[in-house]
Amino acid sequence: MENLTINTAVKQTLRNIKMTLPMLFGVIFFMGLILQLIPNSFYSILETKNIFGILIATGFGSIVAGTPVNSYILGGEFLSKGVSFSVLAAFLAAWVTVGVIQFPAESSLLGKKFAIIRNSCAFISAILIGFLTAILLGFWV
Repeated sequence: MENLTINTAVKQTLRNIKMTLPMLFGVIFFMGLILQLIPNSFYSILETKNIFGILIATGFGSIVAGTPVNSYILGGEFLSKGVSFSVLAAFLAAWVTVGVIQFPAESSLLGKKFAIIRNSCAFISAILIGFLTAILLGFWV
């Protein structure tokens, strides 16, 4: 009886993976396309140390999603270009947690209501992280 349950679970898992792979490849392709279309001059906006910079960084990070592993490299590059810690913290928090590009895949797999609530909470949290970073480091954005 246990083998039948395990076989059923394996078959269902493989079917889900087969269904998810096209969406995953589409998300990766779309993220790469967006990153190529954004001009390099846009990154200079992230150098501002004000509320506008945090909001722009959070919005931008929400669109171009990334992985936590890559955030170390990206964060170092942004810091070397003069981006403030508060703007960088907001950007990276949104980059890792908010998924505008992945929203169609997430909503089809986990439900639209869940995806909207999760992304909204992550977006607000990223903004708060930017402000808290500014406050904790002793400078107001």
